[in-house]
Amino acid sequence: MAKRAKPGAKKRGKAKRARPFRRLFGWAVRLLALAVVLALVVVLAHSRLNPTLDYYMWSEEQRLGSIDRHWVDIEDVAPVMARSIVAAEDANFCSHWGFDMNAIRAALEEGGGRGGSTVTQQVVKNVYLWHGRSYARKALEALLTPVVETFWSKRRILEVYMNVAEFDEGVFGVEAAARHYFGVSPARLSALQAARLAAILPAPQSWSASQPSNYVRRRTSSIMDGAATIAADGRAACFE
Repeated sequence: MAKRAKPGAKKRGKAKRARPFRRLFGWAVRLLALAVVLALVVVLAHSRLNPTLDYYMWSEEQRLGSIDRHWVDIEDVAPVMARSIVAAEDANFCSHWGFDMNAIRAALEEGGGRGGSTVTQQVVKNVYLWHGRSYARKALEALLTPVVETFWSKRRILEVYMNVAEFDEGVFGVEAAARHYFGVSPARLSALQAARLAAILPAPQSWSASQPSNYVRRRTSSIMDGAATIAADGRAACFE
C-alpha cells in the first residue's frame, strides 16, 4: 500500500525549489542598488573633482599612441568661449533641467537629421558612457542626465564639457584646442576664435578651426551673433 504524502509536504517542496530563484533575485536587487549608489557617489564626487580620461579618450590614446589634453578651470578660459559653446550647442542651457524638449521635438520632426542633445547629455555621454548609437546608452544617458543636473552647477557642467570635448583628432579640451589651432592660451581667445572652436564641435575630425570651410565660416558668424545675444539677454547668467 502506497504511503500518503504528509500534509504540507508538497508546499514545502515547492518552497525549497523556489529558494534559489529568490536568492538570485535578492542578489540582483542588491547589485542594482549598489550600482545606483556607486553612480551617485561618482557623480557627486565629480561635482568637485575633475574626471580622469573617459573611455573614448582612452580608446583614442590606444589608437593614436597619445592624445593632447590639459585640464583648465573655467576661470582661466575667456568668457566668450563658454557663451559660444552654449550658442552653438545648447541655446537654452540655463533654462532646462538636462533635456531640451523643443530641440528633441525638432530633431524628431527632421527625422534624426539634427541632434537634440544638450550640453549636459553630451557631458554624461563623454564622461560616463561610450560613443555610438544604442538604446542601452541612450537609456543610461537619460537616467544619469537629471542626476548630473541635480548635483552639479550649470557652471560646472560647462567647465567639464569644455575639458572633455574633442576639437580635432586626439585633441581634447579647450586648452589643447586653443594652442593647437591658434597658438594662444584659452584665456586669450578672441570672440572669432572662440566661435570657430565652437563651430567645429559637431564634426571635429572633419572640420578645421584654423582652415575653415565656407560652411564653418557661416556657422562661425551665426555663433558669434548668438553668443552676443546670450550675453545681452541674460541667458549666460547661470554660468557667468
